Amino acid sequence: MNKKRVLTGDRPTGKLHIGHYFGSLKTRVEMQNNPEYDPYILIADVQALTDNFNNPEKVRKNVREVAMDYLSVGIDPKKTTIYIQSMIPETAELTVFYSNLVTIARLERNPTVKTEIAQKRDIFGESVTYGFLGYPVSQAADITTFEGELVPVGEDQLPLIEQCREIVRKFNSIYGEGVLKEPKAVLSNSKRIKGLDGNEKMGKSLGNAIYLSDSEEEITKKVMSAVTDPARIKKDDPGNPDICMVAYYHNLFTPKEEVKTVCEECKAGKRGCVACKKQLAKNIIEELRPIREKRAYYEAHPEEVDKILMEGTEKAREVAKEVAEDGIKAIWNFAHTDLALNDDVVVENVHLSESLMQLSYRLARKEK
Repeated sequence: MNKKRVLTGDRPTGKLHIGHYFGSLKTRVEMQNNPEYDPYILIADVQALTDNFNNPEKVRKNVREVAMDYLSVGIDPKKTTIYIQSMIPETAELTVFYSNLVTIARLERNPTVKTEIAQKRDIFGESVTYGFLGYPVSQAADITTFEGELVPVGEDQLPLIEQCREIVRKFNSIYGEGVLKEPKAVLSNSKRIKGLDGNEKMGKSLGNAIYLSDSEEEITKKVMSAVTDPARIKKDDPGNPDICMVAYYHNLFTPKEEVKTVCEECKAGKRGCVACKKQLAKNIIEELRPIREKRAYYEAHPEEVDKILMEGTEKAREVAKEVAEDGIKAIWNFAHTDLALNDDVVVENVHLSESLMQLSYRLARKEK
């Protein structure tokens, strides 16, 4: 049975949090255990540099941190290939080629890119770097290097996949239909997880996240600071769980019947916010306990993590080479030396200097 190759990944800009856990990590574990899929996960260190160019050490350090989070939640290196983006030169080569197929105007119209640039004005000011503006091109190279058929994403990432599909169609129109595969987006069943402060996004840079590696004390402290109904002053005041972040997280970590009780008692003023937060903290701690314990093992054995990363990257490199070799059906050669390859590769040798000389000669004759 031909397995469908699945490609996804994360930028190593910090440890992963429960937003990643519900948004993508649980889905990845499910997919790796499905015999229909062949999952690849990249640690996108090159892409991380697009907005961390002044702090490469941060990116380097977090490659291992992200890998430990993957292993801790149940990503199995025997079922899922985990690799480092910067160690796959084929991806860098494709990025250069693809950059000739996309206009600056098209990149600037990408809704995801526009939103992220607006969020990072403190980094870029009024002038964004080429690297950040063009990261969808690099992402398209990541996907097509491994002939990724399925790409699990959140709804906000759909414009990036569509841009990748546009690049593939443009490339195939020039070099031959079917050379590259168009990937399909797989929407996660989970919505984006809100932050403890009520922000629509839980983020590393926003300071509103619960990390998978947080200690019991850290989890409790963060939960106790979570935003609740601002109109509820006293313990016996009726509350509104619909605007309370504690109730929101109960829906993620607490059994449904218990959530129902929590909300009813909140509305009736029978359950205070402190008691509600303590119960939530306890539930989060218990769900994340196996993850923390597994992570503690890898923290004590970093050489095992590095070995897994190197083996995964070596495997990915071999696959990338095979895909590159299999995908070359024709070459439009502008080099000084003519190419003579096997009959299964069509070569068109273009002699620019001769063409320019002929053009100059014809132009000169016309002017006479």
